Parts: sequence; C-alpha cells; structure tokens
Amino acid sequence: MLSSQSLDVVFPVLHGTFGEDGTIQGLFELAGIAYVGSGVLGSSAGMDKDVMKRLFAQSKLPLVKHVTLLRSEWEKSPRKAVAGIEAALKYPVFVKPANLGSSVGISKVHDRKELGPALKLAAKYDRKLVIEQGVGGKTAKAREFEVAVLGNDDPQASVVGEIVPGKEFYDYEAKYLCEGSVPVIPAKLTRDESKQIREMAVAAFRACDLSGLARVDFLMEPDGKRRIYLNEVNTLPGFTRISMYPKLWEASGVKYKDLITRLIELALERHGEKNRTTFSREE
Repeated sequence: MLSSQSLDVVFPVLHGTFGEDGTIQGLFELAGIAYVGSGVLGSSAGMDKDVMKRLFAQSKLPLVKHVTLLRSEWEKSPRKAVAGIEAALKYPVFVKPANLGSSVGISKVHDRKELGPALKLAAKYDRKLVIEQGVGGKTAKAREFEVAVLGNDDPQASVVGEIVPGKEFYDYEAKYLCEGSVPVIPAKLTRDESKQIREMAVAAFRACDLSGLARVDFLMEPDGKRRIYLNEVNTLPGFTRISMYPKLWEASGVKYKDLITRLIELALERHGEKNRTTFSREE
C-alpha cells in the first residue's frame, strides 16, 4: 500500500475539474505531501475565470470588456440576460464556462442568433458564465500570445510565443485535433512589447498567488494600436515535449529535463516554507 511517507513529491499531470481547481491540491495538503504547482487558493483562482479577472482588475492589469452571468439568471430570464450582454458588449463575443479547461464549452458568437445556443452550451459545464468582448472586432482576429512562468516567490518569465490558430480561434479542436495551428517562438514583437507581456505574465502569476508553474495567455489587437490584453492563466499547462510550456522554456535556455528538476525543487521549497508555519496557538 502506498503511503505519504514513501513519496518525496507528487507531479500532478491532471487537467480540468478536480485536477487543477484546488481539489486534489487540498488532498495533498491534508496528507502533508509536497506537490508541483500552485496551492489550493492559486489553483482554484486560476480555474475560475470570473475570480481570476477580479484579481487581475485589482492589480490594474488590462482586460477585455466582459460580464459574468449565472446559469440560474440565464434560465430564469433569457431575454433579460441577452439584453444585458448586448448593452455591455459588442459582437463578436466569446461565451465561456467560468470553470473548465482546454477551451471546452467555449463559443465565438457573431450575432444574437448564436448567443442563446452558446450560453446554453456553456451552462452545461458550469453555473457561472463569462462573456468577453472579442478583440479585433468583426473583420480581424486577435493575435494570441503565451508566456511560461516558473518560480515561487520570485517568478521568472520565458520568451513570448505566438499561436497562429488553424481555425477561427484557438478552441479545443485547434488545440488537440487539427494540425493547422502553428507556434511561433519567439513571437515577432518589438522589444518593448515583449517586455510588457513578460512583465504582465509575472504580475498575473502573483495576482493569483500562483507557485511552481503557469502559462499566461494574452491577446493583441490586430490593428495599428496593437493594444495588449491579459486573457488568463493556466496553472497546469500541457507538459509533453511538444507542449508550449516546455517549448517556451527550451527557447529560453532551459532544457526539458532541467525544467522538471527545477519544478520538483520548487515543490519541495514551497512545502518546506509551509512547514515553517504554525497552525495552532502555542501556549
């Protein structure tokens, strides 16, 4: 029988509900086991797009316009919900379940006709729905950038990479089923733009109280303004040799094997830091 005493550190390779939302992290905490990645708070905040955006806003990080809608509100009064969304945002919009991963349940909505089905789909996966203003408007697509962050209290950012989706946006099929999406590492940006994105990635990491690793995603307006918006953090990004997180660090001079070693070191470091804390009153 496996016991916590036989484990030095756990490297969770789990995505989605229960795997990266703080649930299994809480189990590790109760068992007193060191583990790679963010703790309960950071994991849950990084999974919930509504809470995540509130933390980003508190840190004054640039976000796209968005509204949050409860499933119960949508089901109780669909017309009122649609009116509220249209009053706050312009088409196209993206409709997302607040809690999930891998772009499951996300739709790009071009008009009112598509909005209802998109809300219904997202409501299948969560009680909270996030609706975001599309960057680039009706005629152009936003550029999509990713940065890998590594560390605990002193996080570091990798070079910036760009994803050129093979579909209209980087949805589940574009990520896992189609071969048309192209990563560009490093991204073709000015030095100032790259610096800004990397600094924002570290700020987002800290805003959500993350640790170990995270991939931070950004959107850039395709027009001459080239304004950059923080999109979201992913606290347990893909970690195969062809995934963006290790590829970004490879391009930054950190080999795959060394990256794994460093993540284990960070897990043990954070576990040791936690053990310094007293959780009851000492007489």
